[in-house]
Amino acid sequence: MTERIPAIKVLLLPKDTNQLGTIFGGVILSHIDLASAVEARKVAPNRYVTAAMREVEFHAPVFVGDLVNFYTETRRGGRTAVTVWVEGEAERWSAGHRGERVKVTEAEVALVAVDASGQPIPVAPDGAPVV
Repeated sequence: MTERIPAIKVLLLPKDTNQLGTIFGGVILSHIDLASAVEARKVAPNRYVTAAMREVEFHAPVFVGDLVNFYTETRRGGRTAVTVWVEGEAERWSAGHRGERVKVTEAEVALVAVDASGQPIPVAPDGAPVV
C-alpha cells in the first residue's frame, strides 16, 4: 500500500488548548484552511481565498503533543473555484501511546482564485474549468 503524504503536518502545543485541555476546534479549522490552500496551489499557482467550509466534522479530540497530519484531495474544479477534501489524522505520542493513528476531523473546503485586488479569476490560464 502506498503511504499517503500529508499537505501539512502540525505538532499541537499547550497554547492551542481550551479549558478542557484539548485543542481548540478553531485551531484545527485554521490548519484545515491552510492544508486546503496547499492542495489548491497544486491545481494552479494562484492566490486563493476560502469561500466556504462544508461538512466539517470533528471525530475525536486532539491533545497536546499530538502530531496531526492533514491529507488533501482535489474533489472538484470549476472556472474560478477549487473544492478540496481535507482529512486530519492524529498520531498520538503521549504517555501510553506509541504513534497510534486516529482520524480526528474531515471537511470540504471551497476556494476561489483571486487577483491582487481580490476579484475572482479563472483557475486555469485559458479560463477552462479544471477537472
